[in-house]
Amino acid sequence: MFYPRLVVRDAARAIEFYVAVFDAKETARHTDANGKIVHAEVVIAGATVAVKDEDDADRSPVTLGGTPVIMALYVDDVDALGNRLEAHGATVIYPIADQPYGERGGRFEDPFGHQWMVARPL
Repeated sequence: MFYPRLVVRDAARAIEFYVAVFDAKETARHTDANGKIVHAEVVIAGATVAVKDEDDADRSPVTLGGTPVIMALYVDDVDALGNRLEAHGATVIYPIADQPYGERGGRFEDPFGHQWMVARPL
């Protein structure tokens, strides 16, 4: 199995965001003695994504000043997803529009510093 691990500040809130925006299903959550999430799993569009709280060993995009990784998600109704992203606090990087490469899509940064390219084929 291969899956991305998203390191965030406030993993519990990030999981709530992914559930609300992407209709993710939380399938696992493990915390340390202080209640910090050391490993959680959500399923987004059939793919497992791990989520954990930032610590000294693993830093979030907010701490690092950005991320070089972009998650790509293809959906049937990209406009509705874009609206949900914005309504839940994501920042528009590229607005959703018909693209010359044959997709309707755009890019957003979630409130935790991770970037999401959302699209559908034209």
